[in-house]
Amino acid sequence: MDWQELGMTAARGLRVYVAMLVIIRILGKRTVGNFTAFDLLVALMLGEVVDEIIYGDVTLAQGFVAITVVAAAKYLTAWLSYLSHGLNKLLEGTPRELVRDGELARDGMRKELMNEEEVMASLRLQGISDMREVKKAIMEVDGIVSVIRQDWAEPLQKRDLHGDKAEKISPEEKRTDTPQALGHGS
Repeated sequence: MDWQELGMTAARGLRVYVAMLVIIRILGKRTVGNFTAFDLLVALMLGEVVDEIIYGDVTLAQGFVAITVVAAAKYLTAWLSYLSHGLNKLLEGTPRELVRDGELARDGMRKELMNEEEVMASLRLQGISDMREVKKAIMEVDGIVSVIRQDWAEPLQKRDLHGDKAEKISPEEKRTDTPQALGHGS
């Protein structure tokens, strides 16, 4: 095995990584299911490389070079995405609204290539049978639809039954969707 051949293996691995990332991004979030585009791409490529090594189609050295290149590309793109929000949006995509205030958000549905039946199926998986209960339904970057219910549609909580006896907490203290609520801000 010579160094030139290992270098060619590394270059092929990097080209395949970039090409597959572009294809996965074009196909959309639903293609990747619960994976991010990076996770799916790395899983596919590593699975293929391991297959080639196991069946002896490539040498161990070539296989390990390819695995190292894929891992390094994943690490590099993850760091670049972390450092640049613009690059993160380009590589991972952005969440898209599918339902807004009980109405279908047709623009988001079109961009995600989802029809009404698929949106309703996603809502049913979240325990929602009436779309009017939905304040927002969002296709997240990992392909999962998250749902925020209308205030009146939130399930009854134990604290709701105690009325005046319930601990008084301001709405801002109840929030869990801000960096401050998570302890990451001032």
